[in-house]
Amino acid sequence: MTHEEHHAAKTLGIGKAIAVLTSGGDAQGMNAAVRAVVRVGIFTGARVFFVHEGYQGLVDGGDHIREATWESVSMMLQLGGTVIGSARCKDFREREGRLRAAHNLVKRGITNLCVIGGDGSLTGADTFRSEWSDLLSDLQKAGKITAEEATKSSYLNIVGLVGSIDNDFCGTDMTIGTDSALHRIIEIVDAITTTAQSHQRTFVLEVMGRHCGYLALVTSLSCGADWVFIPECPPDDDWEEHLCRRLSETRTRGSRLNIIIVAEGAIDKNGKPITSEDIKNLVVKRLGYDTRVTVLGHVQRGGTPSAFDRILGSRMGVEAVMALLEGTPDTPACVVSLSGNQAVRLPLMECVQVTKDVTKAMNDRKFDEAMKLRGRSFMNNWEVYKLLAHVRPPVTKAPGSTHTVAVMNVGAPAAGMNAAVRSTVRIGLIQGNRVLVVHDGFEGLAKGQIEEAGWSYVGGWTGQGGSKLGTKRTLPKKSFEQISANITKFNIQGLVIIGGFEAYTGGLELMEGRKQFDELCIPFVVIPATVSNNVPGSDFSVGADTALNTICTTCDRIKQSAAGTKRRVFIIETMGGYCGYLATMAGLAAGADAAYIFEEPFTIRDLQANVEHLVQKMKTTVKRGLVLRNEKCNENYTTDFIFNLYSEEGKGIFDSRKNVLGHMQQGGSPTPFDRNFATKMGAKAMNWMSGKIKESYRNGRIFANTPDSGCVLGMRKRALVFQPVTELKDQTDFEHRIPKEQWWLKLRPILKILAKYEIDLDTSEHAHLEHISRKRSGETSI
Repeated sequence: MTHEEHHAAKTLGIGKAIAVLTSGGDAQGMNAAVRAVVRVGIFTGARVFFVHEGYQGLVDGGDHIREATWESVSMMLQLGGTVIGSARCKDFREREGRLRAAHNLVKRGITNLCVIGGDGSLTGADTFRSEWSDLLSDLQKAGKITAEEATKSSYLNIVGLVGSIDNDFCGTDMTIGTDSALHRIIEIVDAITTTAQSHQRTFVLEVMGRHCGYLALVTSLSCGADWVFIPECPPDDDWEEHLCRRLSETRTRGSRLNIIIVAEGAIDKNGKPITSEDIKNLVVKRLGYDTRVTVLGHVQRGGTPSAFDRILGSRMGVEAVMALLEGTPDTPACVVSLSGNQAVRLPLMECVQVTKDVTKAMNDRKFDEAMKLRGRSFMNNWEVYKLLAHVRPPVTKAPGSTHTVAVMNVGAPAAGMNAAVRSTVRIGLIQGNRVLVVHDGFEGLAKGQIEEAGWSYVGGWTGQGGSKLGTKRTLPKKSFEQISANITKFNIQGLVIIGGFEAYTGGLELMEGRKQFDELCIPFVVIPATVSNNVPGSDFSVGADTALNTICTTCDRIKQSAAGTKRRVFIIETMGGYCGYLATMAGLAAGADAAYIFEEPFTIRDLQANVEHLVQKMKTTVKRGLVLRNEKCNENYTTDFIFNLYSEEGKGIFDSRKNVLGHMQQGGSPTPFDRNFATKMGAKAMNWMSGKIKESYRNGRIFANTPDSGCVLGMRKRALVFQPVTELKDQTDFEHRIPKEQWWLKLRPILKILAKYEIDLDTSEHAHLEHISRKRSGETSI
């Protein structure tokens, strides 16, 4: 997209009309998408219409199709479900119904349709598009529309957004609603865990997913379940014996509970359903355990959308409008989706076809093929689940094959650190290694606060916030001698460092120290874990998603309070050091009017413009404001300064309040994303470590002195990659403790457009049409 085209973004929609509808089962985050479609549509100069009650509203017309205004989507962001309603529609399946729908659109001059729903809804949209010209000629023959109207609406553009809690649509990494459904499930699993431990019970939890086991699979990874039943991968024929053996093994290892997760569509190898009642009866009959079944049902569809789903919905909504307005009669109907953290456009029917292929493969009992078609991220989840749940740790070790790896936390606490420690320890034990845990970071390594960890040492750690090992910001340099002595004393042959910016700088110091101390020549890997998300070499760090959700929940409550009192502006300070990730993403997710960050310098003129913007906003029906400020965005324009400025300038128009969120952002139980991400990072790090130790084995001892034996494991776009810490040096701004380039800065224009600022879409991301097959090959994603 050239510079001229960008300026055209503001005029791209002039003379065009877009209709937006939600169809099929509802999903949290649909409202965020609807809000973004409406606001970005209006921003480009287009008229935007709501279609109430899905396709039924399209067929019935009349009052069901109403023009939307900027204010009509206010306060929608934090609501679950879909505000414009959704209905299953028989009429639209018949040509007669589609004829009426076409008539309703043509009469209003609408030639762009944005459909938010599952694969059924999107297939319906494609049929509608392919019949469009026939439908128009029929309407013209019947005298229902004029020749002029038919010419004006000669073709229909369609863009789909996938809203489905099952995450069952191929081509998209995450569908709108999946993350929120996981939040609901995990809240319940956490609650059930406490009561199960009190009574030593076994719980069988049934989650949604008729044809797709994604929710069940990620839940079992996030809560360390004993077993999961999913439709894509039926258990072996003797699964009853296997399951009972596993449950009793878990008990003998000292666990007081068992958790079994079942997807509602779970089947055995012959396609016979495996129900939660079947499993309960089996456990009671064979083992005599006190067993309870909980069927989660529609709880999973309800509640507030998570921060991830709000940002996903908003980003997809923006991209959908762009795709519609750039559409020509020759572009295929596309679906806007997310791959890694990039927005992509994929041909709608290709995605629908692959999704149908999965169902066919499962019906034909070709389960391996079904797994492959689900994509890499699904396969990776399954591999890690199998490793952590199915393998029994070896009892005897062959001499010389055992290596000693130490695990530690460095920096400030972040939710998900414990999940990373757990999977690192357990994967290490499964590989036959001896695993040590170090308390209190590098300081503990120097003081010898080190102990051996067994399998049950980390039991139940996945869902616990903070850092159980203890974590400190101390760097290793000044205690190299003691550290070297302990590496020798405990025979440490590899280090897994889980932490924030200090974990990375500590890694750099260890590399430097190798020149003086041979003992430091052991492989190490850094797993980024910090709420600030400021570790070079990774787009995400463990703990940032949890902090984001905490900020989001607080902002929702504050907005609610402001909506009650009217004419009130809240200034909220977030953490993050110099990194503006939390402020920006929370701004997007909570619908803030502005987010001040260090990476985008601002002047007094910008502050004045923001105040003026809020003064104008108070004249509308939306009489409240929300402004986020990153804690170190500017040393002179402090939170107090901004609060005083707003208070003075807003006199008589609005009053201001300030709120510093502080350390609550580091606490709390980790979100499903952080649990899953940390678990996979831990497993991947330990696999790398085993290989590196074998590679560095010389004359009976470990000697690792190459740059690639000290790495940061990070998520880059679509893949998990190991990057030597020394290579990341050039990409780091050490003074401000942030990476020089940060992917999320390109989301800032979206934040401003959705808050009604007149800006160019100059730096917004732009997705091109890709094909699914290409997306499947390549590196491993998470």
